Amino acid sequence: MKYQSQAVALPYFIAAIALFAGQVIFGLILGTQYVIGDFLFPEIPFNIARMVHTNLLIVWLLFGFMGAAYYLVPEEAETELYSPLLAWILFWVFLAAGVLTILGYLFVDYNTLATMTGNNLLATMGREFLEQPLLTKIGIVVVALAFLFNISMTMLRGRKTVINIVLLIGLWGLAIFFLFAFYNPTNLVMDKFYWWWVVHLWVEGVWELIMAALLAFVLIKVTGVDREVIEKWLYVIITLALVTGIIGTGHHYFWIGTPEYWQWWGSIFSALEPIPFFAMTVFAFNMVNRRRREHPNKAAVLWALGTGVMAFLGAGVWGFLHTLAPVNYYTHGTQITAAHGHLAFYGAYVLVVITIISYAMPILRGRAANSPRAQVLEMWSFWIMTISMVFITLFLTAAGILQIWLQRVSETPMSFMTTQDQVALFYWMRVWAGVAFFAGLVTYVTSFFVKGESKPLIA
Repeated sequence: MKYQSQAVALPYFIAAIALFAGQVIFGLILGTQYVIGDFLFPEIPFNIARMVHTNLLIVWLLFGFMGAAYYLVPEEAETELYSPLLAWILFWVFLAAGVLTILGYLFVDYNTLATMTGNNLLATMGREFLEQPLLTKIGIVVVALAFLFNISMTMLRGRKTVINIVLLIGLWGLAIFFLFAFYNPTNLVMDKFYWWWVVHLWVEGVWELIMAALLAFVLIKVTGVDREVIEKWLYVIITLALVTGIIGTGHHYFWIGTPEYWQWWGSIFSALEPIPFFAMTVFAFNMVNRRRREHPNKAAVLWALGTGVMAFLGAGVWGFLHTLAPVNYYTHGTQITAAHGHLAFYGAYVLVVITIISYAMPILRGRAANSPRAQVLEMWSFWIMTISMVFITLFLTAAGILQIWLQRVSETPMSFMTTQDQVALFYWMRVWAGVAFFAGLVTYVTSFFVKGESKPLIA
């Protein structure tokens, strides 16, 4: 660790992994409720479990991004963090807000929660992924602005690098586009139109800049490749990501009441969206192949390479499978969407956050890398989680194809619930793959506690 203030990243990383575990547990509950309808009912209804599952995903990834910024920005700027105290305060505020919100979902009727938190003053609740109470949304904005102030001031008084600039643009974009969560028009078409300005322009826009910056930083550290080479790749990747991602928002506008031209714009630019992810995969492998040194942290290199490959498969290939309007006409709202969502989030964002944690955590604990025994366990966790996620995706894809055939293509289409009975086998297989994924996560957490000799950190 070059700068003492980088230590504030540690609690953010720990909170991220803990909340990740919570997200996976609620994913297992949801998967079980698909096949055993009254599992944990009425204590945890399906709609509440789903809300907790998706909200935990967002919160823990934000913790990961913030921790990564607190570690990365001082090192890139070659100066201490502007205010470590502010970073600590924001950690506890954000953690408290996140935990209280999840507890509110679990123990308070959602309508009552809305009344308690001022939704009658400004109605923002009830929309998928944006279910947070008004007070939580305001808290997120306050925390985000204070966080951005902290890292922006750090960068402004230090060295300006391409990685820092790209990361900062991505983080500012994240905060700006979240403001559309407060805009909730009564017209349903307008509501869905701008709702995607948060959801899509996060995950297929500014988050991709964050991912690319984090991946570039780790690759510089573990390969020793010239910064200029990696920065050129970074320019290409973020340009492709922004051009295809922003206009590609149109693939969500096919069937919500918007003009027909969105079917062309959405189809064409969405079809180009796999290109930046393919470029990211080539980038990662190219940098590792050209490495000038063998870094002792082999696990971090594996996570970095996995990020490129799985992001391309999940966000690129599985996204392309159902992004063209004539295909999406049959596939939208089916398990094909769920298959794409799971693999894309895992490949693009879960893996890149774990990559930066895998690289930074040993350094924050005073060594260059974990012991060989710990790294072996960590690499096992990568393969267990990744293979499990591939199977989850394949099972959901099979369920989606059968669902489309029985419910939307057949000359004698079945009802929704009858169709669900027909695809239940794939849901059972998905549950067991989810159990294996959780075992991989437990293996990953266990790796942090494995003793053994490790290479000391040389300042």
